Amino acid sequence: MSIIPTLLKQLVKKPFTNPFPKKHAPNKVSDVKKINDPIPVPDDFRGKIKYDRAKCIGCRMCVTVCPANAMEYLPKEKKIKHHVLRCIMCAECVDVCPVKALSSSKEFLLAETDKKSPNLIEK
Repeated sequence: MSIIPTLLKQLVKKPFTNPFPKKHAPNKVSDVKKINDPIPVPDDFRGKIKYDRAKCIGCRMCVTVCPANAMEYLPKEKKIKHHVLRCIMCAECVDVCPVKALSSSKEFLLAETDKKSPNLIEK
């Protein structure tokens, strides 16, 4: 069996992938003729973990269950600091939080140039 017919078919087909969503594309995109809209995420999607500091009671259950050590307890404030770069979006902390101070969002585009960005460390 030859691979040549398969390669020739792939040369004329459109790609199956969706280019990077248009809201995050650079202003001048000269190589791309059409930029697709982002695909909507499902309701049960586990994206970036959102932290509501006002609801947090400092029980440290999220720190205990986090497999990636993305949660850090701040003893002086009796609150947590969430390191988004370490987070694997497993949502174990969301499930265990007794006061629902943590929740999963639909946000998944977390690329930043500064690793200390407020978008990546939530206090």
